Amino acid sequence: MTPPDIARPAVLETAGLARRHLFFASLCAGLAALAAIGLLAVSGWFLTAAAVAGSAGVATAMAFNYLIPSAAIRLLAIARTLARYGERLLSHKVALEGMAELRGSLFDKLAAQDSRHAPDTSPGEASTRLIDDVEALEDLVIRQPARHAAVVSALVSLALVAFGGWRALLFLAAMMAALPFLFSRISAALTHAPAEEAAAALGDLRTRYVELAGSRAEIAAYGLADQAHAELEPIARRLDEARQRLFRAEALQGALLSIYGALAVAGVLLLARESAPMVALAMLATASAVEGTGGLSRSLLRRASLEAGLRRIAALNALDPALHQPVAAAPGTLTLGRNRLEPGARIAIVGPSGSGKTRLLLALAGMQEPVADLRLRGEPLATLPAAVLNGQFALSPQDAPMLIGTVADNLRLARPGVSEAEMWEALKIAQLDRRIARDETGLDTPVSEGGGILSGGERKRLSLARALLGGRPWLVLDEPSEGLDRDTETRLVDSLRHWLDRTGTGLILVSHRPAPLALCEKRLQIAELA
Repeated sequence: MTPPDIARPAVLETAGLARRHLFFASLCAGLAALAAIGLLAVSGWFLTAAAVAGSAGVATAMAFNYLIPSAAIRLLAIARTLARYGERLLSHKVALEGMAELRGSLFDKLAAQDSRHAPDTSPGEASTRLIDDVEALEDLVIRQPARHAAVVSALVSLALVAFGGWRALLFLAAMMAALPFLFSRISAALTHAPAEEAAAALGDLRTRYVELAGSRAEIAAYGLADQAHAELEPIARRLDEARQRLFRAEALQGALLSIYGALAVAGVLLLARESAPMVALAMLATASAVEGTGGLSRSLLRRASLEAGLRRIAALNALDPALHQPVAAAPGTLTLGRNRLEPGARIAIVGPSGSGKTRLLLALAGMQEPVADLRLRGEPLATLPAAVLNGQFALSPQDAPMLIGTVADNLRLARPGVSEAEMWEALKIAQLDRRIARDETGLDTPVSEGGGILSGGERKRLSLARALLGGRPWLVLDEPSEGLDRDTETRLVDSLRHWLDRTGTGLILVSHRPAPLALCEKRLQIAELA
């Protein structure tokens, strides 16, 4: 486990945060703290001195110079406003720009991972890390100048309280020194458990929501909305309860801070031994010092959730950022169990539903660990990098995932530099060219994650066209004709046969329909490969 104090600088550096802007934000926060303390202190002195002068008689009151203190109060108020504006502007600029860069960097690292060994990147977990955890870090960056200002506030307040006498100074110094330790213990006791519970509940809620959203058509068709709501409700309730505990902890800590400030002011009042204006100055400086530590106490309140998020971000940040492109190589001999397949061979994997056929295809594509003895050029697939497998196998999976974008965007995933002419040729082989040509936007036809206006069979054929464009030695197809009518299926099988004959590409096929099986020279039972 990486301690957050160690992980934090590395993460900030990776995010490319402008340290100079953070420095100026901290400087502005310090100036705002100085102005705020000065404003309260001068105001307290001015009001008290004016009252004393007024009670001393008309002559003293007439001689009292109120112009300079009034001008100082107005100047300090303006300085405080400008400094706070500068601190907010600079800190939010750094946080927003830096977190945007950090999210992109973390996403790139996740996308570059070998899916067989990558950390849990389910939609709920990934969104938690890239949204909530980064937002927690954003909050940390925004609050960083406030923590520096709290230190400045405490030091300046101590200097002003010294005008009230050494007893008051020592008392306030002890109170300020004890405050961070005391509130860190209180925060840990109040927030650690609910913060961890809230983070876990939010991840579970997002994961389950994404799963149900993927089945929204079936939920609507079969009237299962109430059942879906019933599944989400306990998780949402657990999240709400954890957040309520955090809100109660924040309210309690705010009340304790107010009480702590009142005790500090009362102690300074009792111990100060100077004139009334100086005592007033010391009391208001004390109140300002405790108020200035409010940002520090709020940071302590969120420490548990910040630390949990920082640990998760640090784990992602430690991943290898290199995106491994498919390794282009000559066709390799493939061994499935005791069956040796030479390049260009065409085989079908058969067996009952649920017997592991799809998992075998995913293992060939480097997306899952193999459950059978699978070898490429005599080397076990489990020992080969995903880039090597990606360079050998082009997969069109059963679920045919789509990229949100256009038809062309989805086809360009096959390999860099694919031309429009090649796209149309692949669509023609997949029997999808006429359908795309009918749309006035052509290759720019929009495609959503669920396919958008494309039917299930059309998404399958778009996935097949993408696999054809990959130009890999082995074409791996999982139920390529599912959802097609008989005539379209016949044309698809014929065009695939001509393409395989022309390119010499090997074929590994899984299909429960007889027409595609005619493409294969041999059938292997999945049970024989274990």
